Amino acid sequence: MAKRTISDMNLLLAVDKPQGCTSHDVVARARRAVSERRIGHAGTLDPLASGVMVLGLGQGTRLLGRITQDTKSYIADVTFGFETNTDDAEGEPTRTVEPAAELFDSAAAARALASTVGPQMQVPPAFSAISVGGVRSYKRARAGDAVELPARPIEVRAATLISVSEVDGAPVWTVAYTVSKGTYIRALARDLGRMLGAAAHVSSLRRTASGSVTLASCVSLDDLSPETARAKMLDPVEVLGVPAIAVEGRHLDDIACGRKLPGGLMATADRAVGEGDTVALVNGGALRALGRIEAGRIAMSDVFPQPICGVRP
Repeated sequence: MAKRTISDMNLLLAVDKPQGCTSHDVVARARRAVSERRIGHAGTLDPLASGVMVLGLGQGTRLLGRITQDTKSYIADVTFGFETNTDDAEGEPTRTVEPAAELFDSAAAARALASTVGPQMQVPPAFSAISVGGVRSYKRARAGDAVELPARPIEVRAATLISVSEVDGAPVWTVAYTVSKGTYIRALARDLGRMLGAAAHVSSLRRTASGSVTLASCVSLDDLSPETARAKMLDPVEVLGVPAIAVEGRHLDDIACGRKLPGGLMATADRAVGEGDTVALVNGGALRALGRIEAGRIAMSDVFPQPICGVRP
């Protein structure tokens, strides 16, 4: 097996994914744009969707599993009149219900959306990336297999009506959603229609935030280059949302070797820390390691041979 080369860029970056391409396409374009092979993404976006997508470059890929826990925010167009097999506008219609006049009433729409806020069980779309017996659900669905995914817990933290409009005679609700990890906005639209005795699907979807990362932090794929990647890199500590401890150069050898650091360093953290907490160990404007407080000392959880850049004072 060929030895992995050292990455020239080790950072987190947010891109504004364009509509019509897959998350894999975004990664492929980013690899070409910055000449870095080791790139991954946190949180898949459907081809129909656009907006915030967080990429990890080099050692930054090792943080991606930690940041997929964040809440997500979206603006969605929910169109009434019919459901589709994908629960969005890219699928084939499967059920049609003539929209009632009440669906054009903004006050009624706001009340209906408010009733959907809170913890609940959600059945994911059959056309999703969830694995069933080691095979992606969407692959089974495309092959014509009947896919019945189990419901799982999610939380709708906000569902705010922006507007009610009419497109080709059908009511369209534009909604700002904030949801927990793993929530499918397509499924929310499907279930909203059924709750109202109607049929609905998502006709447009834009992710406006992923945790603390917003559209304002994003770079366009068309503008992506090594220079823009470095100029727009995210602060990894801020994205992770963990306390930071500034370590001196004399501690770097201990970190590199995975040795525990003295508990006295906890007093220098930028906020209170306690037993079991994860902390970021920072030196020279870069993330050197993630540690865990164990028995009053700092044990290494993840050590980054090439530091992850972007930590701000």
